[in-house]
Amino acid sequence: MAGSDDGVYAISVAASMVSMEIQNLRVYERRGLLTPDRTAGGSRLYSDDDVVRLERIRDLLADGLNLVGIARVLELEDEVDRLRARLGEQSA
Repeated sequence: MAGSDDGVYAISVAASMVSMEIQNLRVYERRGLLTPDRTAGGSRLYSDDDVVRLERIRDLLADGLNLVGIARVLELEDEVDRLRARLGEQSA
């Protein structure tokens, strides 16, 4: 069974799921906002986690942030997640 971080959706499917244009997903990858899996042939495969991240990017764009600001927000959110996981490990 595929995990939430396993790429399963083609770029066209992922773009449709989040109501974005395919070229936008390519830009977000180039900017380092997400890293989809790749097939042996080089096709992008997006996971459920990637789709959630794309939804977050879409929401931040709607709030008026540019891609540099979005990159910083995502970086900080990832750091918060890592710190929460560490705290959970320490309390266990």
